[in-house]
Amino acid sequence: MCGRLVEHSKIVPRCEREHGWLFVCMCPAIGWQPVQGVPHLLPEGWDRRLLPEDGWDRLHPPCPYDPDNSGFISTERFRDLLATHGSELDPHKLEVLLALADGNSDGKICYQDFVNLMSNKRSNSFRRAILQGGRHLKGSSLRDEVGLGLSQRLVRHVAYETLPREVDRKWYFDSYNYWPPPWLILTITILEVVVFFYYGCHLDRLVLQVSSPSFLKSPLPYHPQLRAQAWRYLSYIFMHTGIEHLSLNMAMQLLVGVPLEMVHGAARIGLVYACGVLAGSLAVSVTDMTAPVVGSSGGVYALVSAHLANVVMNWSGMKCQFKLFRMAMALVCMSVEFGRAVWLRFYPPAFPPCPNPSFVAHLGGVMVGLTLGVVVLQNYEQRLQEQSLFWIFFCVYTLFVLCAIFWNIFAYSLLDVRLPPPP
Repeated sequence: MCGRLVEHSKIVPRCEREHGWLFVCMCPAIGWQPVQGVPHLLPEGWDRRLLPEDGWDRLHPPCPYDPDNSGFISTERFRDLLATHGSELDPHKLEVLLALADGNSDGKICYQDFVNLMSNKRSNSFRRAILQGGRHLKGSSLRDEVGLGLSQRLVRHVAYETLPREVDRKWYFDSYNYWPPPWLILTITILEVVVFFYYGCHLDRLVLQVSSPSFLKSPLPYHPQLRAQAWRYLSYIFMHTGIEHLSLNMAMQLLVGVPLEMVHGAARIGLVYACGVLAGSLAVSVTDMTAPVVGSSGGVYALVSAHLANVVMNWSGMKCQFKLFRMAMALVCMSVEFGRAVWLRFYPPAFPPCPNPSFVAHLGGVMVGLTLGVVVLQNYEQRLQEQSLFWIFFCVYTLFVLCAIFWNIFAYSLLDVRLPPPP
């Protein structure tokens, strides 16, 4: 099964455009049609058919680089191909291919690993081969390259900020095409600012908006009396207690979230962010049952804690400048914001008996970041569905959500919790 792919129609077009010469040599053995425009590399008499469903042996004639139709090519022949046609590839991708050849101690390369590389879908076996043969990548550092434009220097900076391995940094630098831009974190931030200033004008205050009697009357914050309104478990992120609350969250969200989204994409970062937001409100509903919730701290702390944990776990590989000082500053900012939330929670409320917003959402976000978030950041360009840790943490998170839902349905009445009046 090593050389057989099911969804080949989704990968071939991109590979034909970018790396046609290698696919002409390799594709006869994996059953794909050849690319156009390089006829001198086609095996003589090849009839351009797809591989039949019953295996490799019915393809005729056999590929000259895999005469046994085994699904492998020897590293010696693979190096000959690179020596002959490597000038048509980006230098960084050529280095990765050389590392792939060097990383296979058994003297052969699986077509699946090769196709994963050319289609940006890298398997675990591919990563292991690259790490074993990584000495080819240590000769030249991406940081040493000169003559780069402003946008290229920005991409290189982001790569060094977020990725611990040189092969991943070079891979990201070559493959990033500036589209789509990091729209998710920017959109969330803009909406938070717009909502804040809208309520700032409506409440006639920017500092400690929570002290206004109309603050919790918005349809956005989570309130224990209104917990049946399910959207409030997510929409509370757009309300903040004051400009000091918004500023700290916005700074961490942009400085950490935007680079992470540029590298890992909106879907993965959005998953971590949304899970942190939901875990934050559910954690409050379970542990601080009488308190409302506002602010984006659940999502922000999920991203920041995942990034800091990734830096610590890959300390020697992370090459960002002043990483110890910057990590200390990030922890200081998180501590200041969390301390402000704790102080506000136990400060006498302006309108009792309703308490001030809870700080437990921060802790819910941290737990998501240290579990799901770390798995996402550790597996750049890897399929998450193939990572056992991802499914373990995702199942634990799902179990927590289900238990919290049942808690919200039954526990309040069983425990006879005295809730504050609705806003």
